[in-house]
Amino acid sequence: MRRPVIGVTTSTRSGWRIFPLVRFNLWLAGARAVRWTARSDVDLDRMDGVIIGGGDDISPELYGGALEMTARLDPDRDRMEHDIAVQALADGIPVLGICRGAQMLNIAAGGTLHQDAWSLYPDAQPIKTILPKREICVEQGSHLAARLGAKPMKVNALHTQAVNVLGENFRVAARDTNGMVQAIERCRDPFALGVQWHPEHLFYARRQRAIFRALSEASQAYAQGRRQVFAPA
Repeated sequence: MRRPVIGVTTSTRSGWRIFPLVRFNLWLAGARAVRWTARSDVDLDRMDGVIIGGGDDISPELYGGALEMTARLDPDRDRMEHDIAVQALADGIPVLGICRGAQMLNIAAGGTLHQDAWSLYPDAQPIKTILPKREICVEQGSHLAARLGAKPMKVNALHTQAVNVLGENFRVAARDTNGMVQAIERCRDPFALGVQWHPEHLFYARRQRAIFRALSEASQAYAQGRRQVFAPA
């Protein structure tokens, strides 16, 4: 059985550092990765799944807001990833959003973001590290809990923005101990999951590898279904 092909969006600036980690995680999960940047010719019809990766903050113009703080933005990447997320959700292509990608999934579904999430939790100590130092609680009954288990776990944190108003047909799948949203998921199939942390850095942890395995399995099923549809009678 061939490996499902996953399109992975990255920054033109830092993607060369991040993509190899994502590709390694997908390889462990039985999938093959193809890198996209804002300069790429994106063809979703040739993909079995999608990862919208982490990186720069998202412009609030995408969800009807105004810029309230200093941020490094990439309008070309915003447009590319928004188009990809909208099409993936509409066509039922399995999609995983990582950090910025989770936020983009929420926006594509009609949701909004907090531009400075930490300001909402003045008693919380801001954590920005690739090390697993932030505790989160997975929601009971969520698809994420079914894959990873519902026990609390430690993750990393590199973000400034976070989900505010949920997009249509999405629900919260995990929060940190301060109540900040840390994962969202589509309420029903097909597979669409966004995690606020960076599981690609935590490949040594079984529960983090399970996130990529879930995408790989959903992408394999999507590919098989598509081949059956177009198979000669």
